[in-house]
Amino acid sequence: MFAKALPAALAALGLACAASSATAQETVGESPYAARVDRPTCTREELQQLTDAYVEAQRRGDISGLPILENAQFLENFETVERADGMWNTALPVAHAMSFHDDTRCKTFTEIIVTEGETPHVIGTRLFVQEGQILRVDSIVTAPGDWLFNANAYLHYTRQEDWSELHPYQRTDPAEMIRGANAYLDAFSDKFTDIPWGVPCARLEGGAYTNRDGRPDASCEVGIPPGVLYIVDRDYLIDEEMGVINVFCRFGNSDGAPDSHTFRYIDGKFRLIHTLNPIPGPQAADDGSVPGFNPNAG
Repeated sequence: MFAKALPAALAALGLACAASSATAQETVGESPYAARVDRPTCTREELQQLTDAYVEAQRRGDISGLPILENAQFLENFETVERADGMWNTALPVAHAMSFHDDTRCKTFTEIIVTEGETPHVIGTRLFVQEGQILRVDSIVTAPGDWLFNANAYLHYTRQEDWSELHPYQRTDPAEMIRGANAYLDAFSDKFTDIPWGVPCARLEGGAYTNRDGRPDASCEVGIPPGVLYIVDRDYLIDEEMGVINVFCRFGNSDGAPDSHTFRYIDGKFRLIHTLNPIPGPQAADDGSVPGFNPNAG
């Protein structure tokens, strides 16, 4: 969406990121944070309990009750922050929350929508877990002014969508879920990838929605930007029972803008896509449209 505007917005943001990257490189050394585990241990029930507790902690603005390691790492929009400085310390009137659980990689992803209070937000938070302990909290926080943002529209369309657990026959093999997500993200630089488009499919991007009319033939294929834009540093979370893969990644290079893409598969095809981009950009209206732009145009 806004295919021509996105590369320009990312290029401008990249200038600011370069300076912060240079500072970060000066302090490279042994990490003071809990080490990432390549083969972590957890259960699905354990992860579900943690995401339930996280959502309630966000409502209160108090994560002290969560089993977080003393040396856990906290990130907001891919920048390390102090535990006391993150959005998780702000009590938010959560209007909607949904979570996905990867009990192979021991990661969770929770999408939180806030439409009331001082500032609306759409937040995507990951918890990294090892044996019941949280070793990393990683949030993408979007707010007014960010790319195509509109929390009212995000809430409206999310509530209309079906994110229920899939029948086993409808599920997709995890390897294919990764392949398909990569094909979609690779299409920003290679227009000939084999993407598992499904019909109908709708993409919710910040608040802009590609199927506002509920068309049975709607496709998510619209809006892949022209040009060559690499999407890197991809980190995957797969909830096979829900047919969901969430990808945290960056636009352009390892200093690029943060991004979250969540893909919902049914019968091996994309049916729903949610994206969060905390970069400046045009704003969506409450009905999910963007003035001057038709997301259903060819």
